[in-house]
Amino acid sequence: MADNNLFPESFNITKTMRAELNGHKAALLWFTGLSGSGKSTIARALDSRLFNNSIRTYILDGDNIRGGLSSDLGFSLDDRHENIRRTGEVGHLFADAGVITMAALISPFRKDRDHIRKLMGPDNFIEIWVKCSLACCEKRDVKRLYRRARGGDIADFTGISSPYQPPLRPEIILDSEKFSIDECVDKIIVFLSNKEIINEPFGTTRE
Repeated sequence: MADNNLFPESFNITKTMRAELNGHKAALLWFTGLSGSGKSTIARALDSRLFNNSIRTYILDGDNIRGGLSSDLGFSLDDRHENIRRTGEVGHLFADAGVITMAALISPFRKDRDHIRKLMGPDNFIEIWVKCSLACCEKRDVKRLYRRARGGDIADFTGISSPYQPPLRPEIILDSEKFSIDECVDKIIVFLSNKEIINEPFGTTRE
């Protein structure tokens, strides 16, 4: 609830001015998908590709957020909603600062993701569904979370004992079972270029 005693400041430097200085626009790229689908791996690869081409970037990773900004939250439904809300607000600030920000979180509920879309506006929010079957994610199980969830050590684990609601109309779908990391990054780069967020689809592996 808004506080009637708050008076947000207007600043001299606008988002448009920052885009002109940076040579690219800002956006929040929201990677959603099951644990083990490849969200963070693809975000890191994209981050490197953009950074190496002089694009200002930052990654908001779910585990990192949980270890700091949301370290006071658990995994109840309310806490999950709050974790996504906080991450979205941070992403909004980064976008206002002119940064292309990649948020990599399971974010299983459409309602939460739609809230961030509304916060960001249609031109600044790019929902990226990292599509991967539960069977494949369990096979990867790099963090051994699925094994623990199957054994009852982790309650309300997405995909096992808690639902995942895939996006209905994501801007980008990345099938991480079929395509390599580089191919997934290529697809994002081309999308960003077509939307004129960046100037050209540099360095794609399909060139």
